[in-house]
Amino acid sequence: MKDLRRYLVLKYIQYLVLSSSNAISTLLGLLGSFYTIIILQSAKVSSKSTAVLISSLAKADILVSVSAVSEMVVWTFDVTISSTAFTSALLQNLLTANTHISCLLLSCVAFEAYLITFFPTESRHLRTVKNARLTSRIIWILVTAECALLQMDDLLKASSTSAPTCSPCVLLFHFSSMAAALLRSLSYFLGILLRIVNVYIYYKIFFSMSNR
Repeated sequence: MKDLRRYLVLKYIQYLVLSSSNAISTLLGLLGSFYTIIILQSAKVSSKSTAVLISSLAKADILVSVSAVSEMVVWTFDVTISSTAFTSALLQNLLTANTHISCLLLSCVAFEAYLITFFPTESRHLRTVKNARLTSRIIWILVTAECALLQMDDLLKASSTSAPTCSPCVLLFHFSSMAAALLRSLSYFLGILLRIVNVYIYYKIFFSMSNR
């Protein structure tokens, strides 16, 4: 459990403290996720809701691995990509999806820690493995839908110059552009809100434990 706590601290620093990820934090995060996945396979780790959330958090770094490996292959072997704009946007959207999934799951872990600290008995029926799996699944579905919308918007922007002005695709272009812009704004403000909420939760937990 100490290793899992260290992993959570690493992820909080990577996604909720640092304004943007860098090469060092990304590499440490990938190594930590790989090590965490191995730990969670051990029989010594009990199957609890927190473990389910942490497992989903570690698996989210698969998106980072895909993006990093793809860029490495292109750079090392000088692979020619037929649609550079599409691929570049896809890799960037995968990183965005990883960030959003990680922030939401970290917030779920923080909220669960809050319930355990202040409402251990009353919240027991909420802190179940089934609910944790359902929450993780919902987060993945929502962020996947977000990634698909952003990718469609990037694709339409890349092909807008060659599209006819009277085409029905123009309406789709404007709709996806507005939806993507709104989604990016909501994601930005949600990210700030999650940072504030997480700081507040751990502030309350820290002083509660200190008073005890």
